[in-house]
Amino acid sequence: MTRLPIRLRLTLAFALAMALVLAAIGAFVYRRVGGELLSSVDQTLRLQAAEAASRTHEQRGLVDRDIAAGTTLAEVLDGRGRVVRSSPALPPLISAVDVSRLERGGALRRSIELERPSGTWRLLAIRAHDGPGVVVVARSLEPREETLGHLLDGLVLGGGIGLVLASLLGYSLAAAALRPVEAMRRRAAAITASADAQLPVPRSRDEVSRLASTLNDMLSRLHEAFEHERRFLADASHELRTPLALLRAELELALRRPRSIGELTDALRSAAEETERLSRLAEDLLLIARADQGGGLPVSSKRTSAAELLAAAAERFRARTREQGRDLQVEDTAAHVLADPLRVDQALDNLVDNALAHGEGTITLFAIERDDTVELHVADEGPGFAPDFAPVAFERFTRADKARSRGGAGLGLSIVELIADAHGGEAHAGNRAGGGLDAWVALPRAAAARVRSRP
Repeated sequence: MTRLPIRLRLTLAFALAMALVLAAIGAFVYRRVGGELLSSVDQTLRLQAAEAASRTHEQRGLVDRDIAAGTTLAEVLDGRGRVVRSSPALPPLISAVDVSRLERGGALRRSIELERPSGTWRLLAIRAHDGPGVVVVARSLEPREETLGHLLDGLVLGGGIGLVLASLLGYSLAAAALRPVEAMRRRAAAITASADAQLPVPRSRDEVSRLASTLNDMLSRLHEAFEHERRFLADASHELRTPLALLRAELELALRRPRSIGELTDALRSAAEETERLSRLAEDLLLIARADQGGGLPVSSKRTSAAELLAAAAERFRARTREQGRDLQVEDTAAHVLADPLRVDQALDNLVDNALAHGEGTITLFAIERDDTVELHVADEGPGFAPDFAPVAFERFTRADKARSRGGAGLGLSIVELIADAHGGEAHAGNRAGGGLDAWVALPRAAAARVRSRP
């Protein structure tokens, strides 16, 4: 059943439901007409029984001749159930027990089968008007059965024709209702991964229209994701090609002619720098790919001192800041965060590295407590972000300087945002009022530690 086309399944279901409805209506009509015909027979028997009861002592027939020659039987029984008069000659139609019961009053109605005259008969017995005895009249139910037979034939024929017409109509309606779905299917079959295409949306405001709109929204999201992955792959390939090309150039230059120890040392040092850059870029790409594949970075959060995180980040960059003649300061704080220390160290390293690479002056690390979060800030005294760069600063492979130089790959702030999202926090950056850039990551505040008193 499930392998049939949906329009055929809908038609079969509609046909079955219609068949049940027609059968129920036919049964109701059949029973109702049969009951009305039987009531009409009973009404005629009451009139004929009253007429026969008034003629028990008359010489003429118990019922009119035209009726007696047709489908009506009549007889008069005495108190013992013996036939006194009969039209035509008949055996007793009811038993002596029924006769004795009727002499006390009431009437008897029933349907009986007779061999002669053969057929099914409707019988009515009442007490005679004058004297003891019972009058019994009976009418043949053959006309009723014939009428019901014709009615049943008509119901079957008409119901069958009606069912066929209703099924054809149901199939047409199902086909019309599913025509927009078929159009969407054909359009979807022609859509490629790189095409930004949409499915046709029916004008009707029904479930199919809402389905088409939902699928179009999904296609838009998939196209955006595909374009994002395509750009990511292109940018990653470009970023990987640059350090590899520089590394190859350094090595080829060193091997082109005999070099002194100093020249070889400089070439190896430059090659080591490019190798380190390539290694960091590969790690960053692996981290981003892992986050995209698993829906986020895995973190192991625990209660950690914000002051210790900031101090550790400053210590890791102390030597580099001295080489650049820059100052690195850490403001004390009593705040604690609920975070993964290794991931937070990575985020702070990216922020400090960004301040060293693009900022100027003193770099300050500090924390700000806000409601249920703690913000870990890295601020410098440089030029800050350009107005057109601030909205895209946390996007992948975006850099303030559009030229692809020997600087970073534009992944540092995007990784900071990934780490913040993994902790349920946020990452932001903005220009300071007095000059410079302030970048921070907001993390969940850790609950205050409980101090257990010792006895």
